[in-house]
Amino acid sequence: MGDFQFDNREGTFSVSYRKALSHHMPISHFHSTYEIFYLMSGKREFFIKDRTMVINEGDVIIISPNILHRTTNTEMPKHERLIVNIHDNYMASVNDSYRDILQPLFENEYIIVKCLLQDRLSIEALAQSIMQEMQEKKPGFEMYAQTLVLQLLIICCRHVNQNSMEPLESPSPMHERISEVVRYMNNHYMHELSLQLLAEKFFVSPYYLSRFFKEATGFTFVEYLNSVRIKEAKKLLELSSMKVSLIAKKVGFGSVTHFGRVFKSVTGHAPLYYRKDK
Repeated sequence: MGDFQFDNREGTFSVSYRKALSHHMPISHFHSTYEIFYLMSGKREFFIKDRTMVINEGDVIIISPNILHRTTNTEMPKHERLIVNIHDNYMASVNDSYRDILQPLFENEYIIVKCLLQDRLSIEALAQSIMQEMQEKKPGFEMYAQTLVLQLLIICCRHVNQNSMEPLESPSPMHERISEVVRYMNNHYMHELSLQLLAEKFFVSPYYLSRFFKEATGFTFVEYLNSVRIKEAKKLLELSSMKVSLIAKKVGFGSVTHFGRVFKSVTGHAPLYYRKDK
Protein backbone atom coordinates (compact mmCIF):
# COMPACT_ATOMS: atom_id res chain seq x y z
CA MET A 1 0.00 0.00 0.00
CA GLY A 2 1.35 3.42 -0.94
CA ASP A 3 1.65 6.42 1.38
CA PHE A 4 -1.48 8.58 1.67
CA GLN A 5 -2.86 11.54 3.57
CA PHE A 6 -6.54 12.40 4.11
CA ASP A 7 -7.80 15.59 5.82
CA ASN A 8 -11.43 16.56 6.10
CA ARG A 9 -12.36 20.19 5.41
CA GLU A 10 -13.16 21.01 9.04
CA GLY A 11 -9.75 19.88 10.26
CA THR A 12 -11.43 17.51 12.72
CA PHE A 13 -10.42 14.19 11.17
CA SER A 14 -7.29 13.10 9.33
CA VAL A 15 -5.57 9.84 8.50
CA SER A 16 -1.97 9.53 7.35
CA TYR A 17 -0.13 6.35 6.41
CA ARG A 18 3.56 6.30 5.69
CA LYS A 19 6.17 3.65 5.07
CA ALA A 20 9.37 5.61 5.37
CA LEU A 21 13.10 5.23 5.15
CA SER A 22 13.62 8.45 7.06
CA HIS A 23 12.04 10.73 9.64
CA HIS A 24 9.19 12.99 8.59
CA MET A 25 6.57 14.82 10.61
CA PRO A 26 3.87 17.29 9.51
CA ILE A 27 4.66 20.92 10.33
CA SER A 28 2.15 21.38 13.16
CA HIS A 29 3.26 19.76 16.42
CA PHE A 30 0.15 20.42 18.45
CA HIS A 31 -3.43 19.96 17.35
CA SER A 32 -6.96 20.61 18.61
CA THR A 33 -7.59 16.90 18.08
CA TYR A 34 -6.54 13.66 19.72
CA GLU A 35 -3.66 12.09 17.84
CA ILE A 36 -3.30 8.31 17.58
CA PHE A 37 0.14 7.16 16.45
CA TYR A 38 0.39 3.43 15.69
CA LEU A 39 3.86 2.13 14.89
CA MET A 40 3.33 -0.80 12.53
CA SER A 41 7.00 -1.63 12.08
CA GLY A 42 10.40 -0.29 13.06
CA LYS A 43 11.43 1.72 16.11
CA ARG A 44 11.04 5.45 16.82
CA GLU A 45 12.06 7.93 19.47
CA PHE A 46 9.17 10.14 20.45
CA PHE A 47 9.33 13.43 22.32
CA ILE A 48 6.10 14.37 24.15
CA LYS A 49 5.66 17.42 26.38
CA ASP A 50 8.94 17.15 28.31
CA ARG A 51 10.46 13.75 27.70
CA THR A 52 11.84 11.47 25.03
CA MET A 53 10.84 7.82 24.90
CA VAL A 54 11.48 4.81 22.70
CA ILE A 55 8.48 3.37 20.85
CA ASN A 56 8.59 -0.15 19.45
CA GLU A 57 6.69 -2.01 16.77
CA GLY A 58 3.04 -2.56 17.78
CA ASP A 59 2.95 0.32 20.27
CA VAL A 60 0.16 2.90 20.15
CA ILE A 61 0.51 6.44 21.53
CA ILE A 62 -2.57 8.62 22.01
CA ILE A 63 -1.81 12.29 22.60
CA SER A 64 -4.34 14.78 23.97
CA PRO A 65 -5.09 18.06 22.15
CA ASN A 66 -2.49 20.83 22.36
CA ILE A 67 0.35 18.71 23.76
CA LEU A 68 3.66 19.42 22.02
CA HIS A 69 5.21 16.34 20.46
CA ARG A 70 7.48 15.18 17.69
CA THR A 71 9.20 12.02 16.50
CA THR A 72 12.97 12.35 16.61
CA ASN A 73 15.58 10.54 14.54
CA THR A 74 16.68 7.08 15.62
CA GLU A 75 19.42 4.75 14.48
CA MET A 76 16.70 2.74 12.71
CA PRO A 77 14.93 5.33 10.57
CA LYS A 78 13.05 2.73 8.51
CA HIS A 79 9.52 2.48 9.88
CA GLU A 80 5.84 2.17 8.99
CA ARG A 81 3.19 4.09 10.85
CA LEU A 82 -0.45 5.15 10.84
CA ILE A 83 -1.46 8.50 12.34
CA VAL A 84 -5.08 9.44 12.96
CA ASN A 85 -6.26 12.81 14.29
CA ILE A 86 -9.82 12.89 15.60
CA HIS A 87 -11.83 15.56 17.43
CA ASP A 88 -13.67 14.52 20.58
CA ASN A 89 -16.93 15.78 18.99
CA TYR A 90 -17.04 12.41 17.24
CA MET A 91 -16.75 10.54 20.53
CA ALA A 92 -19.58 12.61 22.02
CA SER A 93 -21.88 12.09 19.05
CA VAL A 94 -21.81 8.29 19.42
CA ASN A 95 -22.45 8.02 23.16
CA ASP A 96 -23.15 10.57 25.89
CA SER A 97 -21.07 8.60 28.41
CA TYR A 98 -17.97 8.67 26.19
CA ARG A 99 -15.93 10.37 28.92
CA ASP A 100 -16.47 7.35 31.21
CA ILE A 101 -15.83 4.82 28.45
CA LEU A 102 -12.63 6.55 27.30
CA GLN A 103 -11.64 7.77 30.78
CA PRO A 104 -7.83 7.32 30.39
CA LEU A 105 -7.82 9.78 27.46
CA PHE A 106 -9.21 12.57 29.61
CA GLU A 107 -7.08 11.87 32.67
CA ASN A 108 -3.71 11.81 30.91
CA GLU A 109 -1.86 14.13 28.55
CA TYR A 110 -0.84 11.05 26.61
CA ILE A 111 -1.10 7.30 26.95
CA ILE A 112 1.24 4.66 25.60
CA VAL A 113 -0.23 1.26 24.89
CA LYS A 114 2.10 -1.73 24.67
CA CYS A 115 -0.28 -4.53 23.77
CA LEU A 116 -0.24 -8.26 24.25
CA LEU A 117 -0.83 -10.41 21.20
CA GLN A 118 -4.65 -10.55 21.29
CA ASP A 119 -5.13 -6.76 21.55
CA ARG A 120 -2.37 -6.22 19.07
CA LEU A 121 -4.11 -8.39 16.49
CA SER A 122 -7.37 -6.45 17.03
CA ILE A 123 -5.55 -3.11 16.66
CA GLU A 124 -3.72 -4.30 13.54
CA ALA A 125 -7.02 -5.48 11.97
CA LEU A 126 -8.68 -2.12 12.75
CA ALA A 127 -5.69 -0.19 11.36
CA GLN A 128 -5.82 -2.20 8.12
CA SER A 129 -9.59 -1.59 7.81
CA ILE A 130 -9.13 2.17 8.40
CA MET A 131 -6.46 2.28 5.68
CA GLN A 132 -8.60 0.29 3.27
CA GLU A 133 -11.57 2.64 3.78
CA MET A 134 -9.41 5.71 3.18
CA GLN A 135 -7.95 4.18 0.02
CA GLU A 136 -11.17 2.87 -1.53
CA LYS A 137 -13.32 5.90 -0.56
CA LYS A 138 -16.65 4.09 -0.86
CA PRO A 139 -19.82 6.04 0.10
CA GLY A 140 -19.67 6.94 3.81
CA PHE A 141 -15.97 5.99 4.11
CA GLU A 142 -15.14 8.89 6.45
CA MET A 143 -17.86 7.99 8.93
CA TYR A 144 -17.03 4.28 8.66
CA ALA A 145 -13.35 4.98 9.39
CA GLN A 146 -14.33 7.12 12.40
CA THR A 147 -16.31 4.21 13.89
CA LEU A 148 -13.22 2.02 13.46
CA VAL A 149 -11.08 4.67 15.18
CA LEU A 150 -13.50 4.73 18.12
CA GLN A 151 -13.20 0.94 18.42
CA LEU A 152 -9.43 1.31 18.45
CA LEU A 153 -9.65 3.94 21.20
CA ILE A 154 -11.90 1.69 23.30
CA ILE A 155 -9.45 -1.25 23.01
CA CYS A 156 -6.57 1.04 24.04
CA CYS A 157 -8.49 2.46 27.02
CA ARG A 158 -9.52 -1.03 28.19
CA HIS A 159 -5.86 -2.02 28.02
CA VAL A 160 -4.80 0.99 30.12
CA ASN A 161 -7.55 0.31 32.68
CA GLN A 162 -6.44 -3.31 33.04
CA ASN A 163 -2.69 -2.68 33.06
CA SER A 164 -1.08 0.14 34.99
CA MET A 165 1.10 2.18 32.65
CA GLU A 166 4.74 1.24 33.11
CA PRO A 167 7.09 4.14 33.80
CA LEU A 168 9.16 4.66 30.67
CA GLU A 169 12.88 4.99 30.91
CA SER A 170 14.71 7.84 29.22
CA PRO A 171 16.99 6.62 26.43
CA SER A 172 20.03 8.16 28.22
CA PRO A 173 21.15 10.52 31.05
CA MET A 174 21.50 13.24 28.38
CA HIS A 175 17.79 12.90 27.56
CA GLU A 176 16.99 13.13 31.28
CA ARG A 177 19.01 16.35 31.50
CA ILE A 178 17.26 17.87 28.49
CA SER A 179 13.91 16.91 30.07
CA GLU A 180 14.81 19.14 33.03
CA VAL A 181 15.52 22.04 30.66
CA VAL A 182 12.26 21.45 28.79
CA ARG A 183 10.25 21.32 32.03
CA TYR A 184 11.81 24.65 33.01
CA MET A 185 10.89 26.16 29.62
CA ASN A 186 7.31 24.81 29.88
CA ASN A 187 6.93 26.61 33.23
CA HIS A 188 8.78 29.86 32.38
CA TYR A 189 7.99 30.47 28.69
CA MET A 190 6.40 33.84 29.58
CA HIS A 191 9.76 35.22 30.76
CA GLU A 192 12.78 36.15 28.70
CA LEU A 193 14.58 32.91 27.84
CA SER A 194 17.70 32.35 25.78
CA LEU A 195 20.03 29.48 25.06
CA GLN A 196 22.82 31.32 26.91
CA LEU A 197 20.66 31.92 29.98
CA LEU A 198 19.53 28.29 30.24
CA ALA A 199 23.03 26.97 29.56
CA GLU A 200 24.23 28.98 32.58
CA LYS A 201 21.29 27.88 34.71
CA PHE A 202 21.88 24.18 34.00
CA PHE A 203 25.71 24.41 34.05
CA VAL A 204 26.28 23.27 30.47
CA SER A 205 27.83 24.98 27.47
CA PRO A 206 25.48 26.68 24.96
CA TYR A 207 26.96 24.39 22.28
CA TYR A 208 26.13 21.25 24.30
CA LEU A 209 22.62 22.50 25.05
CA SER A 210 21.91 23.49 21.46
CA ARG A 211 23.19 20.22 20.01
CA PHE A 212 21.57 17.83 22.48
CA PHE A 213 18.31 19.78 22.73
CA LYS A 214 17.76 19.11 19.03
CA GLU A 215 18.83 15.49 19.35
CA ALA A 216 16.52 14.77 22.31
CA THR A 217 13.42 16.72 21.27
CA GLY A 218 13.60 17.00 17.48
CA PHE A 219 13.17 20.80 17.90
CA THR A 220 15.81 23.50 17.84
CA PHE A 221 15.83 25.57 21.04
CA VAL A 222 14.13 28.59 19.40
CA GLU A 223 11.63 26.43 17.53
CA TYR A 224 10.56 24.73 20.76
CA LEU A 225 10.32 27.99 22.72
CA ASN A 226 8.20 29.54 19.96
CA SER A 227 5.98 26.44 19.82
CA VAL A 228 5.33 26.50 23.58
CA ARG A 229 4.50 30.21 23.50
CA ILE A 230 2.23 29.90 20.46
CA LYS A 231 0.46 26.87 21.94
CA GLU A 232 -0.40 28.92 25.03
CA ALA A 233 -1.41 31.90 22.89
CA LYS A 234 -3.72 29.69 20.81
CA LYS A 235 -5.38 28.49 24.02
CA LEU A 236 -5.93 32.09 25.19
CA LEU A 237 -7.35 33.08 21.79
CA GLU A 238 -9.82 30.20 21.91
CA LEU A 239 -10.84 30.51 25.55
CA SER A 240 -10.69 34.25 26.33
CA SER A 241 -11.55 37.59 24.77
CA MET A 242 -8.15 39.07 25.64
CA LYS A 243 -6.68 41.41 23.01
CA VAL A 244 -4.05 39.92 20.70
CA SER A 245 -1.45 42.48 21.82
CA LEU A 246 -1.97 41.50 25.45
CA ILE A 247 -1.79 37.79 24.64
CA ALA A 248 1.49 38.35 22.76
CA LYS A 249 2.97 40.04 25.84
CA LYS A 250 1.54 37.44 28.24
CA VAL A 251 3.22 34.53 26.43
CA GLY A 252 6.62 36.23 26.22
CA PHE A 253 6.77 38.19 22.95
CA GLY A 254 8.18 41.71 23.03
CA SER A 255 6.54 42.80 19.77
CA VAL A 256 3.06 42.02 18.46
CA THR A 257 4.38 42.05 14.86
CA HIS A 258 6.96 39.41 15.69
CA PHE A 259 4.26 37.44 17.54
CA GLY A 260 1.99 37.52 14.45
CA ARG A 261 4.80 36.33 12.19
CA VAL A 262 5.82 33.46 14.49
CA PHE A 263 2.18 32.50 15.13
CA LYS A 264 1.52 32.11 11.40
CA SER A 265 4.72 30.13 10.84
CA VAL A 266 3.85 27.70 13.68
CA THR A 267 0.08 27.23 13.11
CA GLY A 268 -0.35 28.19 9.45
CA HIS A 269 -2.96 30.80 10.44
CA ALA A 270 -3.12 34.38 11.71
CA PRO A 271 -3.99 34.67 15.45
CA LEU A 272 -7.59 35.83 14.91
CA TYR A 273 -8.38 32.62 13.02
CA TYR A 274 -8.70 30.97 16.45
CA ARG A 275 -11.17 33.46 17.89
CA LYS A 276 -14.38 31.50 18.46
CA ASP A 277 -16.65 34.46 17.62
CA LYS A 278 -14.92 35.17 14.30
